[in-house]
Amino acid sequence: MTVKIRPIPAFNDNYIWLLQQDNNPSVCVVDPGDATPVLALLTAQGLTLESILITHHHADHIGGVAQLQAAFPAVQVYGPQSAKIHCLNHTLKQDQTVTVLGVDFTVLEVPGHTLDHIAYFASASDQHPPILFCGDTLFAAGCGRIFEGTAPMMLASLQKLSGLDASTRVYCAHEYTLANLRFALAAEPDNQDLQERMATSTRVRQAHKPTLPSTIDWENRTNPFLRCHKEVIAQTVAAHCGVEVQDTTTTFAQLRAWKDNF
Repeated sequence: MTVKIRPIPAFNDNYIWLLQQDNNPSVCVVDPGDATPVLALLTAQGLTLESILITHHHADHIGGVAQLQAAFPAVQVYGPQSAKIHCLNHTLKQDQTVTVLGVDFTVLEVPGHTLDHIAYFASASDQHPPILFCGDTLFAAGCGRIFEGTAPMMLASLQKLSGLDASTRVYCAHEYTLANLRFALAAEPDNQDLQERMATSTRVRQAHKPTLPSTIDWENRTNPFLRCHKEVIAQTVAAHCGVEVQDTTTTFAQLRAWKDNF
């Protein structure tokens, strides 16, 4: 059996990820902020919602859960312990394992965007390559805004993800790739991998296709927030901010602040 993962577009730029084993009618979705497109797909294809994975408490990630629970009363909902999430059957912490559709996911706590943020990582098997559902922590060529955590906290979370297997497929929750790449090129204009990624991603979006999943390898080569230890990034950030080159954490904080106003 093989695992299939496909996006369900929602809102302006969200992706709700759907997992399915071959043609088994039981499926799982990740971060269903809107129930409407999920229910439409499930109904059209005769699928049953078995489980839901939640990464954090923001409304565009949990807003559709209650309606999906009403439609599928047996659905199991997994997510982080959070006073702002009231729909869970199972609360999860660092290094716990959750099995959905026969796939074993390890829980990674990745605070910064929110304090409760977790990610789900599955090592490679004969059914699938390594898989990462990372919500709003790591984006293609970018990272989430720091709403509840601190810069050191967010950097540590990103470093945890950057150390995963290079072939890991990265399924983040938003189609922000082109905007992120424009900023990445401002931070590292001479990065040839980055230039190639911009050209490829532009063609993909012109064809109205998702730029995701990415891979950890591509992120380590082209994502400036995973490259703050590189001298070229530190120098560019220092020049932009008018300060001397400092440590990686300070570079990351200044880079994130630059992106917030880019």
